[in-house]
Amino acid sequence: MVISFLTAMVATLSFSILYSTPRRHLFACAITGAVGWIIYSVLTALDFQVMTATFCAAFALAFLSRIFAVAMQAPITIYLIPGIFPIVPGAGIYYTAYYFFLNNFGRSASYGQETAKMALAIAFGIIFAMSIPQKFFKIFKRR
Repeated sequence: MVISFLTAMVATLSFSILYSTPRRHLFACAITGAVGWIIYSVLTALDFQVMTATFCAAFALAFLSRIFAVAMQAPITIYLIPGIFPIVPGAGIYYTAYYFFLNNFGRSASYGQETAKMALAIAFGIIFAMSIPQKFFKIFKRR
């Protein structure tokens, strides 16, 4: 788990640098992505459905992004966009297109359906975290 956490941190950090995130926010971005990935990994290891694990990870990283945004007085997108990088279903998108071009429409549809479910779970996790009133996050504001 430690190696997985560090790998997710490095991946998110790399994406943050590519995304031109200001230097003072890089560590918080890396933590956000790593926490989301660990939640996803733990829940899938505990035999939760992939969609449930993805939803919980997206909710947690959106929640953490809001905390960092208030604490560091920055837009939430600085933390949220790089943070979702580890849980985005890139392999599912790849295999959907791969089997589609091989004319294996059954497998393509199967991968496409799973990928769409994961994308919706990410979207709903973010939406649910954003629906928490802003007053709750004011306790994290630096003075």
